[in-house]
Amino acid sequence: MKRDIFDAEYFIQQMKGFLHVVKELPPYLASKPPVVVDCHKRKPFDYIETVLPVLLEHKLVIINPAASQRADRYPIWAKATRCQACFKAIRLVNHLESKAKLILDRIPRPFVALHLRFEPDMIAYSRCSYQNLSSSSLEAIEAVREGRPAFTGNLADNWRRRGKCPLTPVEAAFILQALRLPTNIPIYLASGGGLLEKDGFMKVYSNTYEKKDFLDTQLLKQLRGNSKAAIDYYVSLKSDLFIATYFGNMDKMVVADRSLINTGKTVVLNRKVFAEAISQGLNGSHLAYRVWQTHKALLDNGNLLPLPDCFCHSNAGQE
Repeated sequence: MKRDIFDAEYFIQQMKGFLHVVKELPPYLASKPPVVVDCHKRKPFDYIETVLPVLLEHKLVIINPAASQRADRYPIWAKATRCQACFKAIRLVNHLESKAKLILDRIPRPFVALHLRFEPDMIAYSRCSYQNLSSSSLEAIEAVREGRPAFTGNLADNWRRRGKCPLTPVEAAFILQALRLPTNIPIYLASGGGLLEKDGFMKVYSNTYEKKDFLDTQLLKQLRGNSKAAIDYYVSLKSDLFIATYFGNMDKMVVADRSLINTGKTVVLNRKVFAEAISQGLNGSHLAYRVWQTHKALLDNGNLLPLPDCFCHSNAGQE
């Protein structure tokens, strides 16, 4: 746990009765390197089959990556522990939470938190190519590709039609208009540094805010990337409407947390349907109508939530 981001003492306190958390390893374990259990090619991987035997033998392991675990074979006490750890025992350190609350106090209400992913490293990682970007954006993307050239030909077309390419800010603005989101509504951009083509979004939604509009410039310079992301997470969690353009780790946890505490409405934009519609030649009002049809029932959708066992539906079977 990153102690500069999360309140470690609070986590330890909240996990009492579920598991015993230690701050330091005992000497007989601290002196030996951990065994890395590589689960990259096993999605979802089975903890009982893949990790537990190694843990019992070596006593100290690192799971890489730790996400995408199968939970269907967990005993009920393990599921309860996992839910407690992810949804009840985690909170930000005071100084980060206070900054996020400051933004919430100052931003006009109601407002939308939009997680817009269009940074150079994100585009390079996706291996997508884009037309009609500015030369500066294209240069920034090429500078960080590092052996990950953009896909070409049929592979690029198939990749895009599968919804694997992040939405450009202009595409995001088009979809929000198709969903009939008023262009004057306050929007908080929960995005990393170096967001490309932001002006294209703000030409449509000009009432847009970022951290720099509420926090001191010198203070922002002192915050690292993870700290800024933590502030965005908190603001997104408390927003009146949260919209995710790319269903990554942050989006999954924000959607899950908002569903758990029943905070406002949540929409995850469907990039696949949008890309398929464009490949079919749809544009303008026809494209907008297809987007509207796809998303009109996508408010507080419980599908694809992480840790679904944490959610109890008391109204199951009721109309």
